[in-house]
Amino acid sequence: MSHFLELSRLHKTFPTPKGPLTVVKDFDLSVRKGEFVTLIGHSGCGKSTVLSMIAGLADVSEGVIILAGKEVIGAGPDRGVVFQAPCLLPWLNAFENVMLGIDQVYYTAGSVERRQIAEYYLTLVGLGDAMEKRPAELSQGMRQRCGIARAFALQPKMLLLDEPFGMLDSLTRYELQEVLLDLWQRDQKTALMVTHDVDEALFLSDRIVMMTDGPEATVGDILTVDFPRPRTRKQLLEDPHYYELREHLITFLEERSHHRPVRATRPPAGPGDATAAPAPVPLSGSRKTTTSGLRRFLTAALTT
Repeated sequence: MSHFLELSRLHKTFPTPKGPLTVVKDFDLSVRKGEFVTLIGHSGCGKSTVLSMIAGLADVSEGVIILAGKEVIGAGPDRGVVFQAPCLLPWLNAFENVMLGIDQVYYTAGSVERRQIAEYYLTLVGLGDAMEKRPAELSQGMRQRCGIARAFALQPKMLLLDEPFGMLDSLTRYELQEVLLDLWQRDQKTALMVTHDVDEALFLSDRIVMMTDGPEATVGDILTVDFPRPRTRKQLLEDPHYYELREHLITFLEERSHHRPVRATRPPAGPGDATAAPAPVPLSGSRKTTTSGLRRFLTAALTT
């Protein structure tokens, strides 16, 4: 598969009373078409900043973003965004909130066809009987379902998710992870998701990009998640390799995230500079259990 999204030497600098603050520096990443990638790191490291730059909601200070062969400049319907808060208009019902984007993107389609698109995606996310309800009448989980339906209904080239389940309780979060995975597997849109949840990242992802701590955060490590699809949570939890990958992520976040990788000096990035991120660090004995990590996990599980 070819690179569908390319981030090359991304910098993001904000002005402050004490001078410029560089939040993200030298961020390189290539994402293949149809790949599901997650960004994980400590709070404040710049994960959402990277996502906002890809979405066109924040300017790029330096570097370049290439999506489907074109440089990203500003926001557009080719990128569907799901935020942590659903951002629904309170005076519109669920159906009307989804139709708002559909009417803008599919303006050449007939009204019946546009309504069918909205009804189809609302039904897929489990809101078929709640289309006429306004946000105040919906639970937090139902509002987020509406936000997911709205993003998929636009048929974007890429899906961007900024901690979409961070405000939900555990049971609702698990349920919506399944809903998201089911929708994604229908046409495997290229997806980039921000999360703090190690288990969520392992369940959903093809690769997990670990960010170093800010300021000047960058890609610290990339972990390939090689479980076959379709996946079930039960299958992952029964696989010893799951706990090895989990330990690798936790070890990075606890012990290595404050280390900035050493990079070779390179010329400034341009629109044709398709620089790849650091290569994934191989795991020793990739299909063997790391005994100490598994022991720590089981001990924690039994004592909570």
